[in-house]
Amino acid sequence: MFFAVSSFLQLMLICFISIFPVFEGKNISVSMEPAELETVFKIMETVSGDEAWRISFPNPCQSGSSWPGIECRFSARDGHFHVARLDFGTFPNPSCKSTAKFPVDIFALPHLESVFFFQCFTKNPTEIQFPTNRSSTSPLQQLSLRSNSALVGTIPPLVSSLKSLQILTLSQNRLIGQIPAHVFTIKTLEHLDLSYNMLTGEIPGNVGNLVNLVELDLSYNKLICTIPSSFGNLAVLQKLDLSSNFLNGTIPGTFNQLHSLVLLALSNNKLSGDYSKALPGLQKLQYFLMDNNPILASLPDEIGQLRQLQELRLSDSGYSGSIPSSFSELTNLTTLSLQNNRLSGLIPADLANLPHIYHLNLSRNFLVGVVPFDSAFMKRLGRNLDLSGNRNLCLISSNGDDVGISVCESNISSSIITPLKGSQASLHCSNSLLFSAATIFQILNVL
Repeated sequence: MFFAVSSFLQLMLICFISIFPVFEGKNISVSMEPAELETVFKIMETVSGDEAWRISFPNPCQSGSSWPGIECRFSARDGHFHVARLDFGTFPNPSCKSTAKFPVDIFALPHLESVFFFQCFTKNPTEIQFPTNRSSTSPLQQLSLRSNSALVGTIPPLVSSLKSLQILTLSQNRLIGQIPAHVFTIKTLEHLDLSYNMLTGEIPGNVGNLVNLVELDLSYNKLICTIPSSFGNLAVLQKLDLSSNFLNGTIPGTFNQLHSLVLLALSNNKLSGDYSKALPGLQKLQYFLMDNNPILASLPDEIGQLRQLQELRLSDSGYSGSIPSSFSELTNLTTLSLQNNRLSGLIPADLANLPHIYHLNLSRNFLVGVVPFDSAFMKRLGRNLDLSGNRNLCLISSNGDDVGISVCESNISSSIITPLKGSQASLHCSNSLLFSAATIFQILNVL
């Protein structure tokens, strides 16, 4: 009886090994399908000159005959290994030869899920191409081409044929032309990065079709016109970066529906006007970066409702009026940059109570009165506190920290006073001349 059971177990073990090969073994007889193997060699010979690939790695999916940058998986269904991932560009992955061209054959690999080209196409100009003689059945889930200075041309509309694509990264290349509307028909997309190219034209209005999108980065291009209101459909979007383009108009009110948004970057555009209606629903927003836009409006009081904010950058944008007292309720705030605007009035005293603030820049505005920060607050921020360029703003006393403003007369409690300048810092103010914001603007205009 024992012998029969033992023989049966041995037979089962032999069958198991024959179906599921041991990947770490040195002698694996299971090979790739000939057509797929030939396609892999064609790709390697198109891109890399590191090896004589057919000779050095005759069966690249077998242990002892593979190279860094290739990942294979065994299929019990057909008993073969298949290439699931390819990486090119930087060590330890295969480097790219100076004559490397984009290998259209990657779309012919029937099991390829991920492909990466990083600093690969840097010498010989090449373009992204798709096979045109057949509809693509590629199972590709991730296509990443990043930092390829010789990758030129446009984004092919046929990219929409990749029906399983989840991640499309075409960042830091030299792509031109408009973003094809076809891109926004790939409803499986979760991450889309087209940043640092030379893309032009409008953002297609059907961007709202990408309901599974988590991250979208179109920054550092030459995109124009307004931001489509269809962005409001992207309910799971967490990161949106449209900075450093030529976008105009205002932030659509539909942004109020982006309840999952964590980062919103709109700096260095031509955006203007009041955008307060876009804010209340952004309750998960942690980073709001909107420097260098001709907003020419008041700071929205609604910003104070965004209690998760950690970084708020609104400099160089022509904001006028006072700093809303609601900003003092942003208890998670670490950075507040409001420099080089037209803000007037007093600094809200409760800003000193923000427990995590470490960078505060209110320089080059028209703020007036006594700085409401005690020495402990100013010492904690040190050089990360900048109040310079506010002519009618002063300190009660000097604590040795250079924040760019002068010292007021001792024991002054009035809200708006004239600061002492230079050698007068140790003297009393001769007159308690009061400046309104309007008066300051008139004086500056005369100067």
